[in-house]
Amino acid sequence: MPDAPDKFDPLGLLATLDRHRVAYIVIGAFARVVQGADEMTRGVDIVPAMRPENLRRLTTALDELNARRPDGQALDGEALSREEVLGLMTDRGELKVVPQPEGTRGFEDLRRAASREYLGRGVRTSIASTGDLARMLSALGREEDIHKLIDIRRVMELERGLSLGL
Repeated sequence: MPDAPDKFDPLGLLATLDRHRVAYIVIGAFARVVQGADEMTRGVDIVPAMRPENLRRLTTALDELNARRPDGQALDGEALSREEVLGLMTDRGELKVVPQPEGTRGFEDLRRAASREYLGRGVRTSIASTGDLARMLSALGREEDIHKLIDIRRVMELERGLSLGL
């Protein structure tokens, strides 16, 4: 029986993607939290590699997660490459698939600076760099994101300070 729709289990969600060998990078609020930002979230945003084989694996993982559109419409595999942002509800919480986030050229662009982070329960995943997270927030140009941008820039300053001390 599926979990309640309000259940948020990011490690379970990411473990499912990993089990299906989906190539992706975590972005958005969950990535900022992993990088050290003081923020709350109830979902995970990912940028998948857009190769056909990877999209097939992602579709299989989404089926296992019982992914569905918030309006109840059926999810078709073509939506992964057609939509700018595909918002989904899963048995593990909200998931947004973003093929090319604002201010980036997609997976290959973000992969160069992403880091592999151990999150717990055997989950080790690629997280966008703080610089790329700030770049994406800036490119969105939304007033409600200003405090998030300030917060991630503080994290960047801390990272720089730590690297100078080494």
